[in-house]
Amino acid sequence: MFPGQGLEFVLSILEKMQTQEILRILRLPELGDLGQFFRSLSATTLVSMGALAAILAYWFTHRPKALRPPCNLLMQSEEVEDSGGARRSVIGGSPQLLTHYYDDARTMYQVFRRGLSISGNGPCLGFRKPKQPYQWLSYQEVANRAEFLGSGLLQHNCKASTDQFIGVFAQNRPEWIIAELACYTYSMVVVPLYDTLGPGAIRYIINTADISTVIVDKPQKAVLLLEHVERKDTPGLKLIVLMEPFEEALKERGQKCGVVIKPMQAVEDCGQANHHAPMPPRPDDLSIVCFTSGTTGNPKGAMLTHGNVVADFSGFLKVTEKVIFPRQDDVLISFLPLAHMFERVIQSVVYCHGGRVGFFQGDIRLLSDDMKALRPTIFPVVPRLLNRMYDKIFSQADTPLKRWLLEFAARRKQAEVRSGIIRNNSIWDELFFNKIQASLGGHVRMIVTGAAPASPTVLGFLRAALGCQVYEGYGQTECTAGCTFTTPGDWTSGHVGAPLPCNHIKLVDVEELNYWTCKGEGEICVRGPNVFKGYLKDQDRTKEALDSDGWLHTGDIGKWLPEGTLKIIDRKKHIFKLAQGEYVAPEKIENIYIRSEPVAQIYVHGDSLKAFLVGIVVPDPEVMPCWALKRGIEGLYTDLCINKELKKAILEDMVRLGKESGLHSFEQVKAIYIHSDMFSVQNGLLTPTLKAKRPELREYFKKQIEELYSTSM
Repeated sequence: MFPGQGLEFVLSILEKMQTQEILRILRLPELGDLGQFFRSLSATTLVSMGALAAILAYWFTHRPKALRPPCNLLMQSEEVEDSGGARRSVIGGSPQLLTHYYDDARTMYQVFRRGLSISGNGPCLGFRKPKQPYQWLSYQEVANRAEFLGSGLLQHNCKASTDQFIGVFAQNRPEWIIAELACYTYSMVVVPLYDTLGPGAIRYIINTADISTVIVDKPQKAVLLLEHVERKDTPGLKLIVLMEPFEEALKERGQKCGVVIKPMQAVEDCGQANHHAPMPPRPDDLSIVCFTSGTTGNPKGAMLTHGNVVADFSGFLKVTEKVIFPRQDDVLISFLPLAHMFERVIQSVVYCHGGRVGFFQGDIRLLSDDMKALRPTIFPVVPRLLNRMYDKIFSQADTPLKRWLLEFAARRKQAEVRSGIIRNNSIWDELFFNKIQASLGGHVRMIVTGAAPASPTVLGFLRAALGCQVYEGYGQTECTAGCTFTTPGDWTSGHVGAPLPCNHIKLVDVEELNYWTCKGEGEICVRGPNVFKGYLKDQDRTKEALDSDGWLHTGDIGKWLPEGTLKIIDRKKHIFKLAQGEYVAPEKIENIYIRSEPVAQIYVHGDSLKAFLVGIVVPDPEVMPCWALKRGIEGLYTDLCINKELKKAILEDMVRLGKESGLHSFEQVKAIYIHSDMFSVQNGLLTPTLKAKRPELREYFKKQIEELYSTSM
């Protein structure tokens, strides 16, 4: 019996009772003769009261219990002695930084072998065809195929060495993980290539990492790589391994320029016939070179060891161990790019505990369908997707009454969340939120978000609506993925949690932006076993990022909150001066303006020769029409984007938010241009990690920016 059902039963009993009998019960304390009172009640009422008492007893014994935090939420981090103000996690009870969680899982190879052992050869990697159920590869199948593929690569002139870099150029799928594990089995190093880095960046990575072998998923990507070889841009590329079938003509084209093209299955067959014993790596060995896209210049190849990755996810395990520890029956949905460390660290947690990973079909528009088929328990996301979920939910509440009811139910659930109760079986779930939960498969127990700032409003609502634990982390590739994480039980928003037990964090003064550590503000610096070893063949950039004491300078500005949690308040990079000499950090302003209900994306632009800021706004196509209608403005999305009255209303709403957030007048945009198409990776305006490419945006909207300045002087 659910609490909601019990309440409905109580209401039905009360409806059957006569009014006078209810009044008698309400006056019970005033009655002197209890015996006479009970004799006066009808038999039906006595039965009803007995049932009511039984229900109340059931409720008291089965009532939802608050989650117990692993530490005092008023003191989630503490200062490290003689460290210049650095702070560490209070979870774990040891002053030593965490390097690993399990003694038998100190490399990524051992992590998978541990999963193989404890899973009992259970299902490991899942995939599906359209409108079909998921099919699964077992742990042993994956391990065998990885050994065969690795052995096959050794037969094709690759070395079992950390000097051997293997490119992987593919979308998320089981073969990606098999290729990665093949490298780890023979101490080779994985170098992911992004679909969206662009041909120039791919050429740069192949040459910088001396990649001779690339494993790709589709023939089109093999063609792209061959074009580089034919132009003599990548003379070192000698072998392309294809996951999918290809035509003989492609193989012949490769032969003409000295590149062997082979099916992945053929390389595995070769390895099976010429099997090599595994030569696993050590914790200090390089595991991956993850090239970060950057917003300017060539990509930077962050060198991460096996120990870096293990330390990072061990910090996550230590924080969550008493609350929501990973289980063998956990299922993760994989759709965030495997070329990025956030997704790969979360997956490593699942493999280490014998869980399953199911891959989406490759089309983000079918993600909900994939989740309904997979029914995942772990859901890693980026804030942009959470924002879309939030907007879609409220766009369906298309009348004032529906919206009021939805907000009322959310407030009741949020009150529970604030008291530590996380559940999905309340009456509010039954009435309002079960359909939302069902759209994610109905079994999600943990959501982890990172890679960009998350809206406190969105996080607060979804924690209530989804009835599961929602965690937020902060970090970057250079510290493997995360360096802070929400403490279980702290469901407040507006911060990114406390330091992970695998690293220390300190703030340093940023004089040009007037941030001072004496005020608890400054640039965020990270040190610990999860911090990378430097950028591949790039000493200058390495020295910019890592100081002589091993501190990683992130370029983000943080502020310590009284509870020992960290709040991201600004960005050191991308600052500029206006004509009057004032420094401006546009990303801080964008993070405020993005909270405007009709705004989906925004780019704030400034010029040292100009005295004010302008902005490019992309409205949310699902939200803006309703928002406009409330202001008496009707029309299709494309028509609304050129409506001057609506543009004025959006600008006023943005400026209002800016004032409420304490922006100075020079930090407020004075004019905006409404653009109807979203910034995206495909059109070159976002990086693969969904960060704005500011130089590209500036160039793309050069004409509109000039017009905004000329008409607003």
